[in-house]
Amino acid sequence: MITGTIKSQVDSIWNAFWSGGISNPMEVIEQMTYLLFIKRLDEMQTLKEKKAARTKQPVENPIFNTRQQKLRWSVFRQLGDPATLYKVVADQVFPFIKNLGGAGGDSTYSVHMKDARFTIPTPALLAKVVDMLDAIPMEDRDTKGDLDMMAPKPTDIICDPACGTAGFLVAASEYLNQHHSQEIYADKKSAKRFNHDTFHGFDFDSTMLRVGSMNMLLHGVEDPAIENRDSLSEGQAGVEGQFSLILANPPFAGSLDYESCAKDLQQIVKTKKTELLFLALFLRLLKAGGRAAVIVPDGVLFGSSNAHKALRKMLVEDHKLDGIVSMPSGVFRPYAGVSTAILLFTKTNSGGTDSVWFYDMQADGYSLDDKRNELDPTKHQSNNLPEILKRWQHRKAEAKRARTEQSFMVPKAEIAGNDYDLSIKRYKQVVYEQAQHESPRKILAELKMLEAEIVRGMDELEGMLQ
Repeated sequence: MITGTIKSQVDSIWNAFWSGGISNPMEVIEQMTYLLFIKRLDEMQTLKEKKAARTKQPVENPIFNTRQQKLRWSVFRQLGDPATLYKVVADQVFPFIKNLGGAGGDSTYSVHMKDARFTIPTPALLAKVVDMLDAIPMEDRDTKGDLDMMAPKPTDIICDPACGTAGFLVAASEYLNQHHSQEIYADKKSAKRFNHDTFHGFDFDSTMLRVGSMNMLLHGVEDPAIENRDSLSEGQAGVEGQFSLILANPPFAGSLDYESCAKDLQQIVKTKKTELLFLALFLRLLKAGGRAAVIVPDGVLFGSSNAHKALRKMLVEDHKLDGIVSMPSGVFRPYAGVSTAILLFTKTNSGGTDSVWFYDMQADGYSLDDKRNELDPTKHQSNNLPEILKRWQHRKAEAKRARTEQSFMVPKAEIAGNDYDLSIKRYKQVVYEQAQHESPRKILAELKMLEAEIVRGMDELEGMLQ
């Protein structure tokens, strides 16, 4: 998440690209990502060198060998002459990152980087952008409490069918590295499984595929299955039951032509709406027993169309709807102001919903305006995420909570009786403070006094006009 000072820095870089001759937003994202990728590679090499110095061992799996030191960000950024800088980056550094995927050229990274182009037009623009990017810290500032809620396991096969820059897959890989590194790297077979078989991402935008592949490589996943797929198309029909965990934030708006949409999805839910089709897709892609944490617009929870109702009924009656986290409308600003929720469910094909856990998130650690400034993460009123995770992990105790609290359980029968409406407003009880009003006599007396003042004022004005 880009907020505060960093957002201002990135905005300045965008303006530099714009004034320097690159106005296509996707091209700006792509070129900026290449440079940030190059910068991050140098920082990773520096960490490896520091570790080697501490342990008095050779650098483990170096990114740059002794002949490639001039390709490092910290070296070429000090060249001084923009023309020389441009020549080094365009002719040497950029070809270097294109070939990082291995000599065979058959990794997903290599496939997606094959058509990558360095399009910054002038040495002056490159020198300016390099200086500006050098001031941006690269540490991960994002918080994804929903991933901790799903607690990925090394045995999971994880998919994001609308992966974009692969943010969810990156976060899943970080969780696995943090909590299961010994199991992941126990032997060559388990390490290969982690690097080649665990992560799957689909998108049909070539720029996003390149950015996603770079993102995964930066986070230590060598060859994930980042594929060029239109997940909803007829061409992907029949792909089902392959994944044990789906994490996704699919497109919220839009509709598809019936002819282009996979027919097996239409059999699950008859609709053109992409947000409903993606939910049907998730059910199709999951294995029995597979879990999902997906972000949907609020309309999915209470929409009155037959397709909306049928899909909600399916989640509740045919599978196991575990929980719903209602999020405030500002969490996706400045890009979108729509209210959203996280749906958490398990594919069972045999029901299993006894009650559904609801949480009314009111703060995510950032201001809910377009600036999205970081707030005090230790205070509940500005950051609900720690409590969400804690209550989710102890859901049995949630049955005792009153409907006036921030989280509570709702029995399946009650949800069914409400036409499978999943909006938290349907079930939460709001306690209104009793308002204290003045007595009618006192109010009338005050009105008479005001009226008298107005009359006196009018009399004075009339006297001034004579």
